[in-house]
Amino acid sequence: MVANLPDPARRYFSFTITPGTPLYAVAEIEMTGRFSLGTKESPNYMAMRAHQVLAAPEGFVWSMSARNGLMRISGSDAAADGVSWTRFWLMGLVPVARISGTVDHRRSAFGRYVAEAVFWTPAALLPRPGVVWEDLDENTARVTVTHDGMQQSVDVTVDTDGRPVTVVFSRWSDANPEKTFKIQPFGGILSEFRDFDGFRLPTHVEAGNQFGTDAYFPFFIADVTEITFPSNLAPSR
Repeated sequence: MVANLPDPARRYFSFTITPGTPLYAVAEIEMTGRFSLGTKESPNYMAMRAHQVLAAPEGFVWSMSARNGLMRISGSDAAADGVSWTRFWLMGLVPVARISGTVDHRRSAFGRYVAEAVFWTPAALLPRPGVVWEDLDENTARVTVTHDGMQQSVDVTVDTDGRPVTVVFSRWSDANPEKTFKIQPFGGILSEFRDFDGFRLPTHVEAGNQFGTDAYFPFFIADVTEITFPSNLAPSR
């Protein structure tokens, strides 16, 4: 399946999927970590706990609760079946983010969960209609996923063993001072790999907007505690 891929992509799959592993493309992920609604100068990180169902390219649901002292935020991000939303509340009562039903938000969400497939569901990115890999340099390959009228490219840089170390993409986002949707860099750094049912996956991820620029800071710092794969949801070959 990967014999004709660019060398960095072959190394990526050889590292992340042990030969003989069922090619599960959907995962449930439990994580803790830190989450920020602040800025680089004043991140005000909150202790986070989250549960995610990741099913690229179809969609995802990420349910999160975070706390800093007496302040508590909870809610979810999700996208599926042409619908997406971000809904978070302060103390379970006051809405701090309520976005849904827009093409801009759906496009932004699509970028997120395609990139996270590189982290946690590599089998979803094996070559097939709608998934195309190309070579960028000796250690970097680009995967482009097309689904339901949307398209997202993600650049994956691997080390000599094929371990993915950074994931970078141009994301459609309004996380900027103007609060205007536009293309801007987003990226993550992956580390602390563990074996989950034959997949070698990162359990520590630091990610944020403006990756690779002076404005970057990781607002999302996740430590994965468990990844499970529904056995009846492997892709057809």
